[in-house]
Amino acid sequence: MSFRTLDQADLHGKRALVRVDFNVPLSREEGENGKVTDTTRLRAAVPTIETLRRGGAKVILLSHFDRPKGKVVASMSLKPIAPALEEVLGKPVAFAADCIGPVARAAVDAMQPGDVLLLENVRFHPGEEANDPKFADALAANGDIYVNDAFSAAHRAHASTEALAHRLPAYAGEQMRLELEALDTALGHPERPVMGIVGGSKVSTKLDLLRHLVTRLDKLAIGGGMANTFLYAQGHDVGASYCEKDLAETARDVIRLAGQNNCKLFLPLDIVVAEKMAPGAAARVRDVGSIDEDERILDAGPETIERLCRAMANSKTLIWNGPLGVFEMKPFDKGTVEAARYAAKLVREGKLVAVAGGGDTVAALNAAGVVGDFTFVSTAGGAFLEWMEGKTLPGVAALSR
Repeated sequence: MSFRTLDQADLHGKRALVRVDFNVPLSREEGENGKVTDTTRLRAAVPTIETLRRGGAKVILLSHFDRPKGKVVASMSLKPIAPALEEVLGKPVAFAADCIGPVARAAVDAMQPGDVLLLENVRFHPGEEANDPKFADALAANGDIYVNDAFSAAHRAHASTEALAHRLPAYAGEQMRLELEALDTALGHPERPVMGIVGGSKVSTKLDLLRHLVTRLDKLAIGGGMANTFLYAQGHDVGASYCEKDLAETARDVIRLAGQNNCKLFLPLDIVVAEKMAPGAAARVRDVGSIDEDERILDAGPETIERLCRAMANSKTLIWNGPLGVFEMKPFDKGTVEAARYAAKLVREGKLVAVAGGGDTVAALNAAGVVGDFTFVSTAGGAFLEWMEGKTLPGVAALSR
């Protein structure tokens, strides 16, 4: 996909409407409006904000927060975000109590080049989620150019992510550019062989993903609770493990599809089991199928992880979504942590391009201490998953030229 970037824009004196994702966690202990407890998404927006400021633009930030469903909800105001962003930027950040109309216009008119303004929650208006043309027109009235820096919201065809891009000259922000380039490297035009790791608990939530990946990858490892369904589909006993037994035939369809597309599937060879899922529970390694009726599969076994690492070592590109076990709980974090650290080692040695994404995935890589070592780690969640499924993301498609 071809899209305009900020180095192609005339920024001086321009009003830049920037779609960011400031849907960040707030602590309610600091008063009615709360305090930002995780500034990751604020820091991610800094390169775009600073590029625009250095270019002499007026930086006008648009974001949603939570799900107010088109109504003004005081607890879902973006107002507490402004001082947190101010601290991250080290520059003043003004706030306007609406994103359209006289209030927004007055705040924009008061700006000087290089100033930063945060407008109120776009979802306070029903026109946002309805992708309403009139609401998009009202947003566009305060801008000369549009910048989308919110890949995490790009799977939604909303006014501030899709319609607005058709009303003003549209550009990808710095974070959006990095995200799209990393994703293209991983699946668009990857260096082969390409390997995928897909984990998590439910096959039912990742059916589209699995069906798409087996047509695009050379190898695919399936782990976590979803692997139990595949083992069951192959006739293995899974004891008291979580398993979507009604999807056994679907799992067999995925296995057949992988074979038809020459995608080698990696399922567990051995497993880590326990009678209860609790920190420090007595864990045992079993061969696949050798499990007591009261035991649960909670992690991949050492032979499985060793084979996984060999497969990664013989790959050039890796894309990872989902943990291999109950990584939040020792000793069932071992498989995920060991595999993640080995992938990170290959990246550091220049032998592998590794792109990962999804909420649980980021948490798992953080637990392994390797987020900074992967080639790219996306925090986009739903948008990352839909992109992996091969779906068109409206917010990205709107930037194409």
